[in-house]
Amino acid sequence: MNRWPSSARDAGARIIRSLTLGRLLVTIVFISIFTMAVRVPIDTDTWWHLQSGRWIVEQGAVPLTDPFSHTRYGQPWIDHSWLPQILLFLLYDAFSYAGLALLVASLATIALVFVWLQCQDADRWLRAFVLIITAAASGVIWVARPQMFSFALTAIVAYLLHRFKQGHTKAIWWLPVVTLLWVNTHGGFAVGFILMAAYLFGEFGNWLLKNEGIGPRGIGRILLVFVVCLLVVPINPNGAQLWGYPFRTVGIGVLQDFIAEWRSPDFHQLHLHPFIWMLLAALTAVGLSGRRADFTDLTLVSLFAYLSLLATRNMALFALVTAPVIVRHGSAALAGWRERAGRFGATRPAAVGRFRIAINWALLALVVVAALARMSHPLSTAVNQEAIADMAPVEAVAFLRSERPVGPLFNSYNWGGYLIWELPQYPVFVDGRTDLYDDAFLRDYLSIVWAQDGWEEMLDDYGINVVLIEPQSMLARLLAERPGWKQAYQSSMATVLVRE
Repeated sequence: MNRWPSSARDAGARIIRSLTLGRLLVTIVFISIFTMAVRVPIDTDTWWHLQSGRWIVEQGAVPLTDPFSHTRYGQPWIDHSWLPQILLFLLYDAFSYAGLALLVASLATIALVFVWLQCQDADRWLRAFVLIITAAASGVIWVARPQMFSFALTAIVAYLLHRFKQGHTKAIWWLPVVTLLWVNTHGGFAVGFILMAAYLFGEFGNWLLKNEGIGPRGIGRILLVFVVCLLVVPINPNGAQLWGYPFRTVGIGVLQDFIAEWRSPDFHQLHLHPFIWMLLAALTAVGLSGRRADFTDLTLVSLFAYLSLLATRNMALFALVTAPVIVRHGSAALAGWRERAGRFGATRPAAVGRFRIAINWALLALVVVAALARMSHPLSTAVNQEAIADMAPVEAVAFLRSERPVGPLFNSYNWGGYLIWELPQYPVFVDGRTDLYDDAFLRDYLSIVWAQDGWEEMLDDYGINVVLIEPQSMLARLLAERPGWKQAYQSSMATVLVRE
C-alpha cells in the first residue's frame, strides 16, 4: 500500500526530473561562487566598522562626531556606513566570524545573480564561464566591510538600467529607492550616478550614430531619474553633507600614494590578472561578434577600465559591468561560427532519461559536499583567530590591556581599526577613516613614522606617551635609542615604547 498520495508522488517526480543539464549548470555556478566568497572575512577596517555598529546599537543613535580617536575626538564625522555597521555587529555578536563570512558570500552571490540576469538569452556555457572569471576578478574586495553592500547595489543599478534599455520602462523608477538605501549604506553611492551618467552618454552616442537605443525620450527619462536620485541623497543622518562626500574622499592624496586599494594596480600580482583577461575578452568579443558595437557598452567598459587603472578597488566594479558585455557579444560570435560551420542548427531535445537525471543529482550532491567541506575551514573560529594573529598585534594589545601604561597612544595606521575594537580604553591616534583625518594630518602621521624632520616635536605636540608600532619602522628604531623612552614590549610583529 502506498503511504504517499499520488499528487505528492507526482510532485516529487517532477522535482527529480526538473534537474536538467541547464539547471544543474546554473546551480553549480552559484554554489561555486558562494563557496569562493566564503573566506576569512576580517580586514583591518572591519574592526572599526564593528565598533561603530556596537556604538550605534548601544547609544541608539548614529555618531555625528568622532568617538574613537584622541586626535579627532568630538570633531564632525560622516559615518556613511551606519546601516551595514549595525548588521555587521549584530551578526558578529550572534554568530562570530561565521556570520560575517556568510554575509560577505551572500552579498557577492546576490551581485553576480544580477549580472547573470542581464544576459539570460546568451550562450549558457559562455555565461557560466564568464561569471566565474567575474567572481575571480571582483574577489579582491570581498571582505566584511560595507563596501560589499556597494558591490551588490552596483550590480542592481546596472541591472535596472539594462532592463529599462530592454523596454521595461518601470524598472528605472526603482533607482531612487535603491539610491535612498545606498546613501545610508556606503559612500560608494556615487557609483550609481556614474552608471546613470554612462547610460546617458552612451545612449546619446547611440542616438547620434543612429544605433539601436532608447532614443531621446528614454534619455530624458534617465535624466529625470538622475535628478530625483540627487534629491534623495540628503535623506540620511548627515543630510546634504553627503553630496560632497565622494569628492572629499578621492581628494585625499595619501590614499592614492600609500593605500594599496586606492593605488593603481600592480599587474605583477597574479590575483589581479582576471581584470586583464576580462578587458581583453571584452575587446575580442565586441570585435568578433559581427554586430555594430553598442555605444553604451563601449562607454561602460572604457569608463570602468579607466577607473580600475586608477585604483585597484574599482576592478570589482569593472567586472560587474563588463561581464554582460562579454557574454552578449561573445554569444553572437559563437552563434555566427556555429551557423557558418553548419553545426548545432537544430535544437536538441532535452534528455530527461532516468540515467541522466541520476547523474545530474549525483553531480549536484558531490558539488554540495565539496562546497561544505571547503567552507568549513574559513568558518572556523580557530582559523580566523590565527589569521588575525598574522595581521594584528594581538599579544601587544594584551600587554597594554594588562599593564595599562598612561597614554595618549600613537599607533600604526594599519592597526587602528583593531585597536578601536579590542582596546577602546586607548583612543587611537589614527585608523582607516581617512576622510576624518584629512590629507594634512595623514602626512604628519607619515612624517612621524618615517622619523622625518620635526617628528619628535610632533609627538610632544600630541602629548604621546605610548607608541605601538612595527619594530622594523624607523620610529621604533630611533625611539629605542632616545633618552626618556623605554621599550616595554617587543615581538616580531609589534613593539611598545613608553615615555619614562
